Amino acid sequence: MERAVTVVILSLVFLASQISCQEAILHVSNGNTEREYCIVHNHSWTPLSQSLEAAVQYPLVNMTSTMLCNNATVFPDVKGKALVVMRGGCDFSQKALLAQSLGATALLLASNKTLITPSANDSEYAKVHIPLALMRYRDFLEAQKVFGENMEVKLYAPPQSKLDPSIAVMLLIAIVTVALGGFWSGACERQKYFFSVCVVGTADSGELFLYSPLKVVIFVAMMCGMLVLMYFFYNVLVYVIIAIFCLASASALFSCLDAVMEKIGCGTLSFSVRNWNLSVRSIILASVCITIAVIWGVYRNEDRWIWILQDLLGIAFCLNFMKTISLSNFKICVILLTLLLVYDVFFVFITPFFTKVWVYLPVVMRVPRFSAWAQNLCGMQFSILGYGDIIVPGLLVAYCSRFDVWINSRKKIYFVSCCIAYLLGMIMTFAVMLLSGMGQPALLYLVPFTLITSAVVAGCRGEMRQFWAGTTYEVRGASKPVWHSADI
Repeated sequence: MERAVTVVILSLVFLASQISCQEAILHVSNGNTEREYCIVHNHSWTPLSQSLEAAVQYPLVNMTSTMLCNNATVFPDVKGKALVVMRGGCDFSQKALLAQSLGATALLLASNKTLITPSANDSEYAKVHIPLALMRYRDFLEAQKVFGENMEVKLYAPPQSKLDPSIAVMLLIAIVTVALGGFWSGACERQKYFFSVCVVGTADSGELFLYSPLKVVIFVAMMCGMLVLMYFFYNVLVYVIIAIFCLASASALFSCLDAVMEKIGCGTLSFSVRNWNLSVRSIILASVCITIAVIWGVYRNEDRWIWILQDLLGIAFCLNFMKTISLSNFKICVILLTLLLVYDVFFVFITPFFTKVWVYLPVVMRVPRFSAWAQNLCGMQFSILGYGDIIVPGLLVAYCSRFDVWINSRKKIYFVSCCIAYLLGMIMTFAVMLLSGMGQPALLYLVPFTLITSAVVAGCRGEMRQFWAGTTYEVRGASKPVWHSADI
């Protein structure tokens, strides 16, 4: 069951969403009070000012009782003013041209539907010389309650910076998670050989080993198959995936918190019920973890704050995955990471030629874009990183950490080198993304950086044979291991 859950979750970690609208800000004031609301415009028509100070202020005339589709109706004097009318009834360009003929200086369309970028035939763009934008009807009603009919408005579209502080936060989350996961895997390996029990768990570490190239190929094939099923049966399977993620992340969070409690020696009280030995600490932690997962499941669409719980569960899931799944040697690492590199590149660069459908799933780290003020008014915009971009290189980092244990490397040379390579690969990924202006398959950079660095370290130290074959070069003594390599 755990292996099946692993395949399902990992097969979905490379997908992202895209922003298609051109968001801007409607600034409403009456001399004493100010409010700002989301609007969506089309810069192919009259472009908006980039700052509030540069924007022109207009009195707003409420004409939501009409759709402004013909000039048969008698309209009030709107010359030099902005209009707000209801969306629908006719084309955007027809409304804009009629408003323009009445002398209006801007047109707002109040919408009860999802906001879209207003568009028209190419020949219509040149005829329209006034700003046109959509706003939510509920926002207009709210503005009416605050300002009444005495509203002055400005329309402006602040430029969105490519370099957002959220990238640094995402980079920190990624490198810390990979480093902690690798360290945890190495710590368990060391305790397993010296004390025959993992320091952060029970006597049974519950590890799953990938030691056969055929099993790796089957593993990746199952992931591809899962994504194909998601494409055809998304409406049903998405809820299955959400349920699996809640279960898996709650279990992972419990494992992480239990490890911390065990390390600091907190909460060893236990009691027995019908021959069941129950730990008070375990009951409390399980309750907390299940509650967090349920809260996320219920409020997962509440973007303003739920991303914090999603990232918390995601970090725990990645840590537990790296500790639980063990790659037995460098050969398996090379095969798995190479196949997943091809997989990642295919689904990022190739599938858009076949379909424009993007699937959003919860298996990503999300950090709000702090500089996207206009976009966040319309709906929170996020920098995202798939769990696979942490887990897949993280499995190699975990192997390097365990190999340091096998050769008794006190300076953890393989682990540290692989972590540095992962950091450089992430920096390269973000740099290419910013320069190209488009999302990148992170594994395209992370896999070469980490694999080549690990191989170079092993080659320079003369340990490539051991590193390639893994645990077969381990020599165990009666009470503790005896290592081939000298202490480092």
